[in-house]
Amino acid sequence: MKSVLSILVAAILLLSCAQNGKPKPYALLDKDLSQFSNIYKFGTAKMVGDELVLNSTGNWFFTTKKRYKNFILTGEIIMPDVKEYSNSGFMFRGSAIESKKGIVAAGYQAEVDPSDRKWSGGLYHQGGRQWLHPVHAKRSNLDQDFKKNFFDSWTPEMANAYKHLQWNKYRIECINNEIKIYLNGVLTTHVLDNKLKEGFIGLQHHGSAKLRKTGKTDNVVRFRNVMITELD
Repeated sequence: MKSVLSILVAAILLLSCAQNGKPKPYALLDKDLSQFSNIYKFGTAKMVGDELVLNSTGNWFFTTKKRYKNFILTGEIIMPDVKEYSNSGFMFRGSAIESKKGIVAAGYQAEVDPSDRKWSGGLYHQGGRQWLHPVHAKRSNLDQDFKKNFFDSWTPEMANAYKHLQWNKYRIECINNEIKIYLNGVLTTHVLDNKLKEGFIGLQHHGSAKLRKTGKTDNVVRFRNVMITELD
């Protein structure tokens, strides 16, 4: 009996060691939101069950205290059923910068775009060159740091990957200068860009005009299962 127990204990230890040798995902959300801070003077974040609920009067990012370099970030988001403008995103390799409006977040952003444009899963450089993929006629400022786009166009499959009023799963792979964004299993962005090396993660609420005017709104953005695997 002792020998069998010893074998089982040894097997468990070996399995544990093998698993510990590989990067593991861990949750960014907890009940106290201990891994986040608000660099803005507005915006609210609270946990309701296992969901992060964001509300804001203006464009706002709820940011992690820690900075990340190479990683795999996954998370789910559901957008509200509202008539006013709503938009969100997952910022990564972000930094706090000084602007005319005070301290704001700038960095790469995996877009969540429920508008008729259907650019969810695209890559936006907030506070920088704006649209990296797909290319916008007036709001893309690609420079020498943008090395390669593996896609020639924004395809119907990419445009229809987002499902409005449903939970949408994002996967962002950021390894050195290679960036991939998957939306509900569809690879929507694959680029090589040298501009940003590391930074915080930010979860966005683009702001509610109704909240500014009345103090109340149903334009809330919800996230859940936000996990990160650090690769170095």
